[in-house]
Amino acid sequence: MAAAGWSARVTALLRRMNSFHGAGSSKALCLPFMVAGQQVGHVLPSVAKYLCQYPAVFLVSRGDGVPACVELNKKLASSEQRTDAVEGVLREMRAQQDFPCLKEWREELYSVMPYFCDTPLFSMERSATPLFGVKRYGTHLNGYTWRNGQMFMWLARRALSKLTYPGLLDNMAAGGIASGLGVRETLVKESQEEACIPASLTALAKAAGTISYTYEGAQGGIYAECQFVFDLKLPEGFVPQVGDGEVQQFYLWPLEKVKEAIGSPDFKPNCAMVALDFLIRHGYIQPDGEPHYVELVEGLHRTL
Repeated sequence: MAAAGWSARVTALLRRMNSFHGAGSSKALCLPFMVAGQQVGHVLPSVAKYLCQYPAVFLVSRGDGVPACVELNKKLASSEQRTDAVEGVLREMRAQQDFPCLKEWREELYSVMPYFCDTPLFSMERSATPLFGVKRYGTHLNGYTWRNGQMFMWLARRALSKLTYPGLLDNMAAGGIASGLGVRETLVKESQEEACIPASLTALAKAAGTISYTYEGAQGGIYAECQFVFDLKLPEGFVPQVGDGEVQQFYLWPLEKVKEAIGSPDFKPNCAMVALDFLIRHGYIQPDGEPHYVELVEGLHRTL
């Protein structure tokens, strides 16, 4: 019964983290967000209605022989022009206080493009990305070690001062990829800042793929995210230290304890997915022993 309960909790977690794909979502109502003829996101009708006030920046069509979409004005021809124009609108939206996600304004820009390999079309304030359903990217580090023949994983507990998910369990280090930064560069930066891991040690981390998901926030917004996952085997005696204050404490847990925490309210949801991916890849969760094995794997890799 315990195993069945765990499976139910984790499959429920994956359904929540992919709610945009599920029945009853707003996916069918959303308008494509177009920039320079390329779709880069999805806009909810409530957001599109607001953007109609800014035709110099956003053009909103609703049919009548023209495909319904939200399009960045073609007169904004360069990345810099688009970035500046969009920021001006977003700051006005923030002042109106009608969109809860903008209360988490960070003064941090994320690149906007159809695919990660594409040249960014412009940059957007991080907290505003859910309003446009643009894909966000980040890096997550699984730190692990061996003791007496048993594998242990390092987990962090987020500081209570964090804007999002304060006090919940997190991966050893993680962070979003801001405009102008690379994947490895972000990994090294976050590992140093959050866990005081030397760059020379982080350089040994092995790329382990990605996880992707798209969900609708409780207060609105579309969260389309892709996380680059890395595994780092740490020396047995290495102990991470709290760095920039975004973490309050680190734990070294056996994998069974990590598994039990996945799907619980104590784990930041997307970080629980990264930990689940680790357990699957390292063979701790087996297809013969887990009845929902296929659903778990598929739920970690849903794309728009």
